[in-house]
Amino acid sequence: MGTLKYDGVTVEFEDRLLAHLEVVIVQKLRRQESFLMTWQDSVEEGGGRTGIWLHQSVLLAFHFTSPENPKVDRAWLEKLMASANSPMGMFVTDENGEAAHPSEMAFT
Repeated sequence: MGTLKYDGVTVEFEDRLLAHLEVVIVQKLRRQESFLMTWQDSVEEGGGRTGIWLHQSVLLAFHFTSPENPKVDRAWLEKLMASANSPMGMFVTDENGEAAHPSEMAFT
């Protein structure tokens, strides 16, 4: 499980999913494009959804548990980027387009 840390929010995603999110997030922020990233919460978290507004001026960290770089799927990246460019912002999905749930989430 990898970790995304952003402005007091810590979210664990599977490493391969996190690698895809990293590519899309970095591309958007590199272009100075702020956007909303939303995911469906796990049943343990209540089954709702959580969103964070990503902006280039806020510290963002990605931590991967595996030392290897996961293989990145171009079609999956394109789906996530299209979602990130939509008025509703990026909805976190797996490569089949299904809602991808974080493993654990904490707000500090």
